[in-house]
Parts: sequence; structure tokens; C-alpha cells
Amino acid sequence: MYVASFRIFKKFTVSKLIYARMSTASDYLKEKTGLVLGVYTADNAEYLKLTPTAQKFNEKSNGILLDNIKLAGPAVDKGKGQVFYNLGSQFPVIAVVGLGLDGADYDEQEDIDEGQENVRIAASKGCRMLQEVGVSKILLEGMGKPEAAAEGATLGLWLFQEFKNKDKQKKIPQLELYGEENAGERAAWDKGVIKAQAQNVARKLADTPANHMTPTIFAQNTSELLTALGVKVIVRDKTWAESKKMGSFLSVARGSAEPPVFLELHYSAAANKPITLVGKGVTFDSGGISLKPSNKMDEMRGDMGGAACVVATIYAVSLLKLNVNLIGLIPLTENMPSGSATKPGDVVYAMNGKSIIVDDTDAEGRLILADALYYAQEFNPQLIVDIATLTGAIRVALGSPACGVFSNSTPFFQKLQRASAISGDRVWRMPLWKCYSKGLTGSASSDLLNITKGPPGRGGSCIAAAFLKEFVPKGNWMHMDIAGVMETSEKLPYLAKGMTGRPTRTLVEFISALATSGA
Repeated sequence: MYVASFRIFKKFTVSKLIYARMSTASDYLKEKTGLVLGVYTADNAEYLKLTPTAQKFNEKSNGILLDNIKLAGPAVDKGKGQVFYNLGSQFPVIAVVGLGLDGADYDEQEDIDEGQENVRIAASKGCRMLQEVGVSKILLEGMGKPEAAAEGATLGLWLFQEFKNKDKQKKIPQLELYGEENAGERAAWDKGVIKAQAQNVARKLADTPANHMTPTIFAQNTSELLTALGVKVIVRDKTWAESKKMGSFLSVARGSAEPPVFLELHYSAAANKPITLVGKGVTFDSGGISLKPSNKMDEMRGDMGGAACVVATIYAVSLLKLNVNLIGLIPLTENMPSGSATKPGDVVYAMNGKSIIVDDTDAEGRLILADALYYAQEFNPQLIVDIATLTGAIRVALGSPACGVFSNSTPFFQKLQRASAISGDRVWRMPLWKCYSKGLTGSASSDLLNITKGPPGRGGSCIAAAFLKEFVPKGNWMHMDIAGVMETSEKLPYLAKGMTGRPTRTLVEFISALATSGA
């Protein structure tokens, strides 16, 4: 290990040197390999410590790496980086990124493993810097946490550019692990790549425009993706839903020219009871007759983010070959206004026989989930988890750092919370108190209302969860309201602008822990 104290000096000389190197680099680097190395730093900008891999590289290069870092000044703060050219090694370009303090671990106050999150951010930063200068291949050291490094890099290099002119699309370099490795490091790296690739699957599904991601197209894409991995994919049509008396689900689909689809996915690799994942699959949400404002309505192409996470999670679990049984249930529909659309005040019947007054057609997610949750119990699961971009109220409550979770099982929630601390994609438990149900069940003319008549936004996410609870009369259940984490924000620097695919990695980590424990 190497610890160095240094002063800031020769900035002007170094700036000229770096500029000269950059000016001749772009064309030269197109078919070249870049390297990303890490350094630990402290807040006082006087401490710098190379990772073991970076230290070995520095020794082999006769100290030239460390010399250049010191000359460039305190620019390797946590999450930031420097790019160096032509340091006399086999790599024409090297990115050095700051990892923060060595030994960072779980922070109870923040409820996150800061060491792993620091690695994700640094790996993403370094790889993006090399992507910008045009290298075709990137070697990334594991930074002591190869799974997190693989996640940050794989997430950071990807962006949705499906409909951009091919000549203007950013090139995504090939990514490989660098440095001496053992079997454990390689396995961790491979797991991280799979988890991040799965989240990228969810990002792509959610960001695809609604005219290119109808319920039918979503089902086709899912079938192509998962069938090749041995997952059983069953595509149910409107007639099947009618035979199951899913009137709540079908009421949302009435206003759209696109036929609804109920997607059923089976991954079977264990003898125990299945875990059932239910994903909200509204491929476009106009609000129906209760029309949304036009401002930012285009973002409602991502209202199937829960469905995308279910597909992505099963994709990752299949590649990881986890010893678990998973069932994915995805009601798919558009929510559109038309002459045949459900009107505010209409009464519909759910699969469990309960009547529902639909006072707000923009509260449609709970309507399609109601039938899916009730149907889920036919499989006698050990746990039902629904994932849905359900309410704007959860965004008001928590913002983008965490998704809200409502659960009737403290043990399962605690396991999910631990998984989220590891993944860096946090969850926060919200209340399922009886008081939230009172306004929903107080109608004189029906069993349920789909909204309450109170002031808008007050406890809205809790009221929506209380509605869903009416369709889970027994068994363990968790509801994840992911509306607040649907899109990117400055809180996650390793995700490019667009839909996030969150909380895919948290779900994969959670299910992986359950599979390991034999649950």
C-alpha cells in the first residue's frame, strides 16, 4: 500500500501537457483499450492512497502514475476523475477515479453500504470518461468490490438511444475486468454485470415510446427474451381475462384500441413455494376520461416500469440460475379516453366479486393490480410482491432516493431493506394502517371506491396501498410504489437521463438472498 501527502503545484504546466495529449488523442484512441484505476481520498484533499491494483500498476510504470496524479492537483475527489494520456504503458489512456475514504462500509444513518456505492459511482465515472474519448475497449479494476464496479460501469455506459441516427449514437465500449483475479472476484464481477444488464433491460422497455411498446409488443419482446432462457411465457388474451371475471383490469382497457394482455411468466428451479412478482403494465397512461395535464404526459410511456422490473428480475434470476421458483404476473393495457372508456362514477366488479366505484379513471394502476393480486393467490405463493408506478404522492413523500414499500410482513421487509442497502437502491417502509381504508370502504352503494374524497395528495400512496390490501386477504405481501424512482435524478450519477429500471437490482439481490437461505 502507498500513502502520499502532497501539495498542489504546477497546475498551468500540467494543464498544457494534458491539453496537448488530448488534442492528438481522439482519432488515435478509436480502436484502443483504456484502463480505469481507483484511488482512495479524504475530504481534506491532503490524503491519497492507491488501490492495490493501482499500486502494482504504479510500481511497474516506475511511479509515473502517481507522479502525474500529484502534478494534476486535488482533482480525484470522491466520484470524480482524471484522464492521463501516453504514460508509457500498454494503455494509451488511463482514467483515475476517486473512491472516497478507504474502508467505507454500511452507514446506518444513510441505510446504505457507502463503500459499494462509492465504487459504483467511481467505476461509472471512469468508464464514461474513457467512452467520451472514444476507446473501443475498457479494462476496469475491481476496486475491492468487483460486483459493484461491474454494476456501476455497465449501468453508466448504457443509455437509451434506440431511435437516434446510427451515426450519432454513442459507442458502448467492450468492458472487461482488469488485474489479478481469483474465482470469487470473477464470480462477483459476472454477477454484477448480469444485475446491471437486467436493469438496462428494464430501462429499455420503460423508455421505449408507447407506439413501439404496446401491450402486444411488450408481450412479444418478453417472450423472445425469456423463452430462450428456459422461462415459460404464457400470453393470456382478453377472452381469458373475461373468463376469470377480471372486470377491474378490463375496465381500464375499455378506452384503448390496443387489446389488453395478461402475461404469465414461470421460472422453476426449486421445490419450495413460489415467490410471485406482480408488475403494473400500463404501457401508456393518459389518465383516461380523468385526463392528465399535457405537460410531461409523454413520461407516461414509463407507467409500465413495474412490469419492466418484473421481466428484468426474472431475466437476471434465470441467468444467475438461482435456486428459487418465481412467477411473474403482468396485466398489460393502455389507459385512454374514448367513447367506450370507463367514466368517473362507473361501477366495475373485480375478480374477487367486490364492486368498485371508479371515481377517478387516472387511479387505474390499482384497478389492474387488484385482479392480478387476487389471481396470484391461486399459486399458493410464500410471498407476493407487486411493483408499480402507482402514485405521485410517493414522489412527494420520498423524492427519488428511495421507493416506498408497504408490507404485512416485517421479516420479508427487513430482508428487502438489507438487499436495498447493498444494491444502493434503497427502500423505505410506509404505513398500512386501518385508517387509510376507511374512506375507501365507506360507500353506501358499493364495496369500494378507487379513491377517497379527501384533499388531493394527502396520504395518497397509503390510500392506494390500502386499496390493494383489499385483494390480498391472506399470506405475505409487499407493495413497492416506484413512481418516485421511475426517472433519473442527480441522486444516481451512474444512470443517464431517462427511465431508471429501478429497483431491479434490489429485487435480484433480495431474491438471491432468499434463494441462498432456502426460503
